Amino acid sequence: MKIALYQGPGHINNIPAAFGHMEARAREAKAQGADLLILPEMYLSGYNIGPEAALAQAMTAEGLAPARQIARETGIALVFGYPEKVGAQVANSAVLIGPEGDLLLNYRKTHLFGDLDRAMFKAVGDAFPVAELGGFKIGLLICYDIEFPEPARRLALAGAEILLIPTAQMQPYEQVARHVLPARAYENQVYTAYANHSGDDDGLSYVGLSSLCGPDGTVLAMAGRGEEMLYAEASHAHLAAVRAADPFFTDRRPVLYGPLAQPK
Repeated sequence: MKIALYQGPGHINNIPAAFGHMEARAREAKAQGADLLILPEMYLSGYNIGPEAALAQAMTAEGLAPARQIARETGIALVFGYPEKVGAQVANSAVLIGPEGDLLLNYRKTHLFGDLDRAMFKAVGDAFPVAELGGFKIGLLICYDIEFPEPARRLALAGAEILLIPTAQMQPYEQVARHVLPARAYENQVYTAYANHSGDDDGLSYVGLSSLCGPDGTVLAMAGRGEEMLYAEASHAHLAAVRAADPFFTDRRPVLYGPLAQPK
């Protein structure tokens, strides 16, 4: 599977423009032979938009119809973040749409980051679903989720082979992009795709540094600070070889780990 990753500023508070931008990036990625395109956290609306705008632009699954059409017309799978309307609340969500326009996964961010996230969203998510795409088992996380070891491990134990992570990572957290993502890929023996924004956004300065990592922790591609498209291949053969060489999941001793789930 060839994965394309878009890093960039996108469009703020202009969902129709974001769909237009998505279509252009999808066609660009497909022309390069990509099977899947991942875009950043809250891609449709912009991330740092405040609670009023987040509520005003929040949508249910029906609002994703333009993205489903883009997937069908281009034949590429899509992953992106958006504000999801859940009753009277707003979730920070990400979706996986298959190349035929099917809604394969919808994930709601489980770990909210500070006052910024909590002002806009509610932590209504409590599930870590896995779906199949192109013969790979796929899991979704969003930004801060990957900074905790447990969500990635939970997906890996559920069979995930690729973790797709829309993010809005700002300064001064470069260490997450540079160190945490390769570590999560290595310790869980999964591919990771971490798609960030770039530029400045109402006082936030995004670090960029989006990446695609292999299941041995190798950084297959990493962006700089600005707008960029990355590409990398996910291989069943490489995944199997890594897992055979270092059988982490066979050698685990879960009986020892019970206290990890207890509050500090």
